[in-house]
Amino acid sequence: MSSQGVTVVALLADPDAPTEIAQRMVRTLPARLADKWGQGRRFDVEVVSEPFTAGTEDPATLMRRIMDRGSAENWDIVVALTDLPLHSNGRKLVVDLSHEHALALLSLPPLGGLRLQTRARRAVEEAVLSLAGLRATEAEGPPPSQPLLAPFVSRLAPIHPGPVGEEETADLRYVISGPRDYLRVLLGMVRANRPWRLVPGLSKALAAALATGAIATVNSTIWNLAESLSLPRLVIATVGSVALMIGWLIVDARLWHRSAEVSPEARQRARLYNTSTVVTLGIGVLVCYTGLIVINFVWALFILNDQVFASTTQAPLHAAEYWTLSWFVASVATVGGALGSGLESDEAIRAAAYSKREQERRHALQGDQGDQPSD
Repeated sequence: MSSQGVTVVALLADPDAPTEIAQRMVRTLPARLADKWGQGRRFDVEVVSEPFTAGTEDPATLMRRIMDRGSAENWDIVVALTDLPLHSNGRKLVVDLSHEHALALLSLPPLGGLRLQTRARRAVEEAVLSLAGLRATEAEGPPPSQPLLAPFVSRLAPIHPGPVGEEETADLRYVISGPRDYLRVLLGMVRANRPWRLVPGLSKALAAALATGAIATVNSTIWNLAESLSLPRLVIATVGSVALMIGWLIVDARLWHRSAEVSPEARQRARLYNTSTVVTLGIGVLVCYTGLIVINFVWALFILNDQVFASTTQAPLHAAEYWTLSWFVASVATVGGALGSGLESDEAIRAAAYSKREQERRHALQGDQGDQPSD
């Protein structure tokens, strides 16, 4: 512990989402830590944004990196945050702690996709208080009683200690288990990818979709088709166009992950990454689809003529017709957008679909597979 009742805490965060979470957290974290600890202890918290996970997902290796980084600075406690899902002995890692070296490694995806900021803050608080407790015991006597990582415990993702190897830096490990842990990690990965970024990231595809929608709205054949389609057929058109867009993006930008390893854990990890890709793209494409419906509806209000539409379709142009036409045109425009996405570079699509850590991880995996000799 630092002198004069001050504990210096470093939040070592991967770039992108972990850094943003840490920067928001640091605004209130010192006061919350001091309030929970009591006894006049002050906590100075700083955020250091570094790609400490580059090239590896092994928790033991990452803990050694954090220890080496912390030894070069005047920090009392280091808590590292990453948005990569980490695994240990087939289990999904939540946090590794080394009380001897005052280090913690926190993986954000197991915290889930909802209320991530709050859950991450509570996790960091408990990790810091746990790590500071041993130092305080050695230097000042026992600290106030604190439940170790109690905020992690929930019915959706039970958290319990996991096995730690004798040669590892960590002395305490928490993992998640239970039938819902896969879903929780998946939601956390999708949250880290921030699928809403897909909308501005696919500018050429959106331009093609908007152009297709504008032309389709004034096409009399489209009017007749929209009037003849039942609700189930409209839903099928929506599902088909969205699925086509997702599939095209995955194939064209080579987003599907194929593991070179044959172990069950490697296959499970590959399924997790591929599922997160599909869900991320699905959310992003659905946001685009909803936007197309709104834009097509507004465009139709301005451009369509009641008499011309009625003479062509034998149906009056009311709100229901505007809505049905806009819905069907959105499906047609999405197919046009899928073709337009071919004009996007693979790098642009990956940047729109993945977090920075995930992009670097996939790039490293592709490099490793490319270096392997062929049979």
